[in-house]
Amino acid sequence: MEAVELYPDDLVYGHEASAATGVPETVIRKWASRGQINRFQGDPRQYSGQGHEYRTMYALPEVEARAATYRPTPQRARKAA
Repeated sequence: MEAVELYPDDLVYGHEASAATGVPETVIRKWASRGQINRFQGDPRQYSGQGHEYRTMYALPEVEARAATYRPTPQRARKAA
């Protein structure tokens, strides 16, 4: 998806994308680092003095499309002694 196709309301921060889709924010960041979704620079005025969560924005339509196929990995069970 090209940035030209996006509306300003389509860009959301990681925690907002996570709340909207139910996918953990760490998974969304991993998708972006692997190039499966695009990331965009956040508003510098917003994150001055804030944490890293306001530095990067994601396109919600891309995250929603990718989240449709997301399945959480089950945690490993402890081994019996």
